[in-house]
Amino acid sequence: MKVKTERVNSELKRQISQIIAEDVKDPRLGDAMVSVTKVYVTPDLKYAKAYLSIFEPDEEKKKTAFDVVSGCAAFIRARLKDSMNIRLVPEIRFLMDDSVDYSIKIDGLIKKMHEESPYSDSSEEK
Repeated sequence: MKVKTERVNSELKRQISQIIAEDVKDPRLGDAMVSVTKVYVTPDLKYAKAYLSIFEPDEEKKKTAFDVVSGCAAFIRARLKDSMNIRLVPEIRFLMDDSVDYSIKIDGLIKKMHEESPYSDSSEEK
């Protein structure tokens, strides 16, 4: 990946996170914590994929929060035009990043395997 593309990815990630935290004032977001985990921009800087991680225990509220942020894509892009110093602000497509949920699930399975293992020594201090 080119250095310019990496810098744009990093700056977009920072700016989008800031806009979601400070400027998106939709009551449907509730207490959901939305963070931008990755941004990938195309080499021509016309399109970008932004991956969101939403921390909300209720799956329905998580989906609603994602829909709210996805629906604000034009608003977020307009704010980016004001805050970024690039000629063309990419069109943003939001995607759900489930890597945190997946890692928690895998961690739980590993712990369960260790607890159920006949070879584990329960007298050992950990």
